[in-house]
Amino acid sequence: DQPKGRPFGFHMLDGDKLYFGCGTFKNVFHQLTANPKVEVLALSGDEFMRYDGTVKRVEDERLLGKVREAMPQIMALYDKNGWEMGLFYLENGHAEIRGMLDLKEEFDV
Repeated sequence: DQPKGRPFGFHMLDGDKLYFGCGTFKNVFHQLTANPKVEVLALSGDEFMRYDGTVKRVEDERLLGKVREAMPQIMALYDKNGWEMGLFYLENGHAEIRGMLDLKEEFDV
């Protein structure tokens, strides 16, 4: 029941939502759907973003098409094995962009 920090190799900004995904066969997929309160940490140089909220699953063929364009090799592997990609975004959340010593920006999402 203890949440774990995990790296996600896939993320995509579409409109005003930041989507991320994983295989529906993975433990993390089942954990996200069972306990949808999460916090995401992203690094860029010497800044990082902390982004928390409630996970919402998305089933959208248009977005899956964009995933196929962005990651054709991974999606070919998924197709070959009969796997599905589960897509998510966060809502009702809060984001902070920080440097090592200071808060640079924060906003609700």
